[in-house]
Amino acid sequence: MDIKSKTQGINPNVSARNMHELIQDTGNIYETLNILSRRATQLNSDIRIELQQKLDEFAVTSDAIEEIHENKEQIEISKFYERMPNPTIIATNEMFNNELIVENANNKKSDEDMEY
Repeated sequence: MDIKSKTQGINPNVSARNMHELIQDTGNIYETLNILSRRATQLNSDIRIELQQKLDEFAVTSDAIEEIHENKEQIEISKFYERMPNPTIIATNEMFNNELIVENANNKKSDEDMEY
């Protein structure tokens, strides 16, 4: 699933959350924050890659530095990514919608092995 469809309907503003619901899967606020932090980092990386790929489609190689090409589609893409919710908000929303797989702390896995 791409980031654009994943963020549809998510309020980009920070809102208060019920702590008891947030720690429901882990029972530990620090473990929950660790999971959310890892997922937000992963989302941030995915967003950067996706944005760079879309902007590269409009890249024009030119020897003249003075030439500045404004492309309306490129500007709209940039504005869309600026308006997107913060990766932490997306990760928190995924947790509340049970879209994250939370592994038991006793079965610790490395960052590469974790599934999100």
